[in-house]
Amino acid sequence: MIKGVNKQVVEINETGNEYFEKAIFFVRPEYSRMGEGRLREKAKNAIDKASSPPKRKGKGTVRSLSNTLKLLAAAVGGGTITALILLLAK
Repeated sequence: MIKGVNKQVVEINETGNEYFEKAIFFVRPEYSRMGEGRLREKAKNAIDKASSPPKRKGKGTVRSLSNTLKLLAAAVGGGTITALILLLAK
């Protein structure tokens, strides 16, 4: 942990991420009395959370199913209209 002029800083040198080699966190004043180990743990958790892909919400499956049903209804409707036109043309 590094103490700057006005801020307390936590520097993580091994991020575990192939893109970033170092992360620097500026500690909020209300948490500056927290132990170094706890601050490093919180910093590592923030790195892990930021480097993992965002979680997908279940809406994607519902939206996909809804779109599929709409397309199916449109196809059935189009087929019905085509069949009626062909029957009336005879």
